[in-house]
Amino acid sequence: MLLNIQLCNVLLDQIRFVDLWIWMLVLFGGIDANLHKMAANLNISGKADCPYYAKAELLADLLRRILPDFRIHKICMLPSVWEKWLNKTCSSNGWRHESSPLVWRELTGRGGKAMLLGGFNDFLEYAQGYYGITSDMKSELMLNIAAENLKMKEHLLQEEETRRKLHKSFHIWITSALNPVCYHLVPMLFTSDTLATFPSISLHLLDVDANEESLLAFKMEVEDMVLSQLHQVDIHPDLNQAFQSANLIIVFLEDREPSQDSEQQLGRIVERFDRYGRLIEDKACKDVRVLVVGDVSVHLKCSLLIEKASSMDPRRFVAIATQLEGEARTQIAIHLSVQSHGLNHFIPTDTSDLKVHRCSFFPISDITDVIIWGNINGHFHVDLQRAKVHRYQGAIRGPEGFFQKVLEMIYNGKWVQNDFPGLVSSRRKDITLKTNKTTAISASRGIIATLDAWLNGSSYQIFSLGVVSTGNYGIPAGLVFCVPVTFQKGEWSECSDIIITEDLQRQLEAAVDEITAVST
Repeated sequence: MLLNIQLCNVLLDQIRFVDLWIWMLVLFGGIDANLHKMAANLNISGKADCPYYAKAELLADLLRRILPDFRIHKICMLPSVWEKWLNKTCSSNGWRHESSPLVWRELTGRGGKAMLLGGFNDFLEYAQGYYGITSDMKSELMLNIAAENLKMKEHLLQEEETRRKLHKSFHIWITSALNPVCYHLVPMLFTSDTLATFPSISLHLLDVDANEESLLAFKMEVEDMVLSQLHQVDIHPDLNQAFQSANLIIVFLEDREPSQDSEQQLGRIVERFDRYGRLIEDKACKDVRVLVVGDVSVHLKCSLLIEKASSMDPRRFVAIATQLEGEARTQIAIHLSVQSHGLNHFIPTDTSDLKVHRCSFFPISDITDVIIWGNINGHFHVDLQRAKVHRYQGAIRGPEGFFQKVLEMIYNGKWVQNDFPGLVSSRRKDITLKTNKTTAISASRGIIATLDAWLNGSSYQIFSLGVVSTGNYGIPAGLVFCVPVTFQKGEWSECSDIIITEDLQRQLEAAVDEITAVST
């Protein structure tokens, strides 16, 4: 009990008096001196704010002082949960009792059913009859102790909740975990500031197409990184526990069957993601974030997950287009002789038409706000109407945060129309042909950039995401389609101030037809 000094002094005075009184009773025959050899368990439960529980608690403490072998177990609980607990306990033991406290006795070493003593009056009668001890605690003291009991119980529960939150892990699940991208992604997840707000992270590596030994080797490598945030690494070669308590899911599906034709591959995707969606529905946290990544049918995969996880908010499922967006920015940066990789810039935090804004510090490249529309793995369109170039070494220059429109700096319009789309489309293929490896580094960086914006906000920088359509831009509602979005406070929203030209409308319609054909 969290007792104040005055209350402690009162209790100490009473204990000293009771000690003297007890031994006088023993000396003159009021109590059998051999009673301490009788071993028993006494259980006292009650509401934290109940004065009679406080009185029973003190009486039990006095009994324990007399009888060293007399064991006491106290169950103090909040008033809000007392009645439910009492009903359950009485029902399981066949007792009838309706008030606080509840006292029962168990004989140690004998087993058998517990014996109900009853409430405080019954316990007092038991103490008087067996041990010649009574209680004359005043009402004021009873109420003071009851108040302190309640305060202490609430304090302990608050401490327990704080400890639970501190030790609660953020669960990240990665499917097809032996995908080459994951070997770059996992270190970046922990060494960037993306997950800095989560003190404890549990990583789950799921790959039903891999052997368990390979997964175990990957786990060992991750553990050898000695990451401070990493609570544990679990491997999952099957779907028995897939997505349990998941807070974040990064979904890959590597095609390990090159002999499959497109129809077989599509069937494999549908079967796998149908299962994934159902498991997410059943086992993941309701506020889970799901990122779908890959070079094949990411729109279909995302749609299947949304369909099968029907109770989840569809806005929590997105398809990643950041790698493609980065490839487009790189081509523009090369053409304008600026930097495509991240630099420390100031980003505008409002959407006015001024060229210099109130700004915030954020790492970005010299090219920003490039928009990808359509099918990420098929017919897509790179839109430069909002694209900006920072630090361009032209005739007009400005302070930090100053930018100019990309389309105004590219004087060769034919390059934008004819050369640029082909350069973007072939970029990934050219790298793969030279290295004979997948473009894992840029894919990992794209995932990190999107995740960082989603979790931590990114001012008004535009990202391109495959998200479920609400009917904007003439795109059918419910179709997963790549559109421009911004992130604020952990949520994304579609950009509203986009001009849809006739040419862009034709591009969108072609992409809609392609995605719809695959989905059906």
